[in-house]
Amino acid sequence: MSSSHAVPGSSPIAETAPLSLCAREPHVPADRLVAEMVPPPRFDSVRFDTYVPDPAQPSQTEAVRVLSDFAAGLGGAHASGSGKRKWFGRKAAAAPSGPRGVYLDGGYGVGKTHLLASLWHATPAAPSLKAFGTFVELTNLVGALGFQQTVRTLSGHRLLCIDEFELDDPGDTVLVSSLLSRLVEEGVALAATSNTLPGKLGEGRFAAADFLREIQGLSAHFRPLRIDGEDYRHRGLPEAPPPFSDEQVTKAAYATPGASLDDFPALLDHLARVHPSRYGALTDGVKAVCLTEVRAVPDQSTALRLVVLADRLYDREVPVLAAGLPFDQLFSDEMLNGGYRKKYFRAISRLTALARDAKGLVAQ
Repeated sequence: MSSSHAVPGSSPIAETAPLSLCAREPHVPADRLVAEMVPPPRFDSVRFDTYVPDPAQPSQTEAVRVLSDFAAGLGGAHASGSGKRKWFGRKAAAAPSGPRGVYLDGGYGVGKTHLLASLWHATPAAPSLKAFGTFVELTNLVGALGFQQTVRTLSGHRLLCIDEFELDDPGDTVLVSSLLSRLVEEGVALAATSNTLPGKLGEGRFAAADFLREIQGLSAHFRPLRIDGEDYRHRGLPEAPPPFSDEQVTKAAYATPGASLDDFPALLDHLARVHPSRYGALTDGVKAVCLTEVRAVPDQSTALRLVVLADRLYDREVPVLAAGLPFDQLFSDEMLNGGYRKKYFRAISRLTALARDAKGLVAQ
């Protein structure tokens, strides 16, 4: 299906046609993957004191206190966890006993990423000694650099923050478990977010004994920190606007500088040809994403790629204007009740927030 559009009416609204995500095939060098391991633009300015705890949820206030103390405790010299590695000819001090990381567990939209990014900002170390990325971005980094080079690259860091920690594949479980174990040995502190406690990751997805052993090994690295609350993206906010017509979306794309315009089915096909590690680069410079003919996602592989794109758009605060099926109907009941349901609900939540942001692009 073509991703090109003709503007209804006698002439274009803008002098230049919108961008097309389907026309982009970004190539991202490995060094850019490392350099971009910082909090996404949406979280550039967040800090602990900009987090607004829900008065009805004392666990949110407690999380700010615990994480502030954790950040302050990372101000010393980098230490090897084993106490055996020597830095500049001197034996490094042993790492503190107990878990070498914190794990923020909570539902969608309780501010986990805000807190994780605040921890990154509050940790007294140069940005080059702190890394922040999603679980998918971390596995992509290993794919780009190789396991040993990734260990060498991150082992001198003070802190590694992992957002949306999800283990949907046994191979990734072994990979990340091995990586984190090596980094803990090198004295790297860990912090992670997810929607499931460490000991419950993968529950209901795989029953293999070795998979469960890997889960238990990972959970030992973290002190769980529960954060209760409702999704702030829907707290006191109006419902997401209903989808617009193809004509409205097309006109808005032509009227909005820097907007992209694609047919949804064509974009889904294109995502299959672009590695998910490049989805961020796919949206470079895009000020709004306009989609026509939105319909139900046909299969799970396609759905998981869409989840990654939704994450990258949300990180970059790119509004999404859509025509067709509402976002809460993108995924089938089977998908929403399956092993990846947390990912799909997160995508719906984030796309809904971006749809609100895009409402003003349509002329009233």
